[in-house]
Amino acid sequence: MRLPTPLLRRRLNAYKGDFGHIFILAGSARFSGAAALCAHAAMRTGAGLITLGVPKSLNKAIIKIKPNEVMTLPLPQTRQGTLSLSAYKKIKDFIKNIDVLAVGPGLTQNKSTQGLTRKVIFNINKPLVIDADGLNALVGHLGSVKVSLPVRQAGKCQGVKEIIMTPHPGEMARLLGISVKKVQSERKNIARKFSRTYRVTVVLKGHNTVVADYKGNLYINKTGNPGMATAGSGDVLTGMIAAFLAQGLDAFAAAKYAVYLHGLAGDLAARDKTQPGMIASDIIDNIPGAIKRCS
Repeated sequence: MRLPTPLLRRRLNAYKGDFGHIFILAGSARFSGAAALCAHAAMRTGAGLITLGVPKSLNKAIIKIKPNEVMTLPLPQTRQGTLSLSAYKKIKDFIKNIDVLAVGPGLTQNKSTQGLTRKVIFNINKPLVIDADGLNALVGHLGSVKVSLPVRQAGKCQGVKEIIMTPHPGEMARLLGISVKKVQSERKNIARKFSRTYRVTVVLKGHNTVVADYKGNLYINKTGNPGMATAGSGDVLTGMIAAFLAQGLDAFAAAKYAVYLHGLAGDLAARDKTQPGMIASDIIDNIPGAIKRCS
């Protein structure tokens, strides 16, 4: 699969703002690595700027493990070291100049954190990638998901509330109140119906990941291998999708190309590290090589 020209060729006078500023709302005392993996993957996939919104007590630890190029925004937290609902005002003020918002990796299911997550998703009018505990916060609240149709200016998303959801089968089952077996037996149909009902782009992860949107587009991915069933792999994919969205692709294209490259990077990693021996950061290390193969 060849990547779109805008992702491969940059103007001589380009600057970092041309490739999007992503705000990643992620991490907790237990799951700081999820935030760092998501941010690192977004940088390797071409995003211009990344800011990590993390619990304030986590900031110093995150600084030690994140890529040097990634910025942080310390936010109010709960006693359990998770993001607090009281962080909303600071997020709302900060996000005015952000191009894309990614929500979910490592947030936990703390009630205050889930309240913050829903408030951000329902009230901030920016393109969104929702993963992991961002999805868990929506269980029982899907009816409040609102999406506006895309309006594009100068090849970039400009305050457009396109939503990409990236559930694995278990998360999709919880969202719909059905069994995982049901999800797995009807993957294409469930992804299609979900995307139409809630007017979102769905990435139903797993073997032959399904990408579907409310306009009727459908893509079945063929890259990837079982070695990618490892902690942090989904966080990497979230960062990659956000990066393509920030660089100007529409939601379906951003999801499709990110899923393909994520799997290809995993295949390259498996050749070197073996499937049992690979970890999520190996996928990130192979993103440049995967992009090169698609140029």
